[in-house]
Amino acid sequence: MNQPLSYIHPQAKLADNVVVEPFVTISKNVEIGEGTWLGPNVTILENARIGKNCKIFPGAVISAIPQDLKYAGEETWTVIGDHTTIRECATINRGTNHSKETVVGEHCLLMAYTHVAHDCRVGNHVVMANNASLAGHCTLDDYVILGGGTGVQQFTHIGAHAYVSGLAMVRKDIPPFIKTAREPLSYAGVNSVGLRRRGFSSEEINHIQDIYRILFVQGYSTSKAIRLIEAELPATALRDQILNFIRNSKQGILKGFFQKGL
Repeated sequence: MNQPLSYIHPQAKLADNVVVEPFVTISKNVEIGEGTWLGPNVTILENARIGKNCKIFPGAVISAIPQDLKYAGEETWTVIGDHTTIRECATINRGTNHSKETVVGEHCLLMAYTHVAHDCRVGNHVVMANNASLAGHCTLDDYVILGGGTGVQQFTHIGAHAYVSGLAMVRKDIPPFIKTAREPLSYAGVNSVGLRRRGFSSEEINHIQDIYRILFVQGYSTSKAIRLIEAELPATALRDQILNFIRNSKQGILKGFFQKGL
């Protein structure tokens, strides 16, 4: 349903049952999937691809040019998956030449005033609470939860099922399955409540806890902890997922509360 008080560029492609409320602006080369609702005063700028059954609330701005001084007008994209909700005044910038696109996955909730900068990749079922912000080139894997007011430094990677406390400053990579808190941000245990809600068994959660006990609690350097984990704990998909994340970290991972340097 096209609202006569809105502007829709002739080159925009909207499914038949997209709902457009008053004072929405939709620029050229935009595609929006069926069942999506655009609230009043939403702005969708060039090169956005928005999935099915999304809800975008008043004041949100999607696919604005990057806030990056290196951006020189190259054609880049913003991609938003199905069933994602973007609340009031959230902003998502399109990519740069680095990766060409900014991606937000399916079934995500980006609360009011959240910001996703250029070239970020946000997985599925991610929740960003009010005022959480991602600098450029961040990666959030599936089921990450960011507390309100959290700021994530550029190029940071947060692993699947991680929970980050509110008002956190994320300067290092966060491995999967854990909770983080304090300042500077540190390991605060395994996200066992979230894992149970998503169907992880007690045995799997205990296995994850054994891994992180060696990594973060017993005072070893990261390199020594990895050797002990491989020597003492059974090889499983979960163990390999955690160790591969740590080995591939470019920023380095955060520390345990009492953990010393490498």
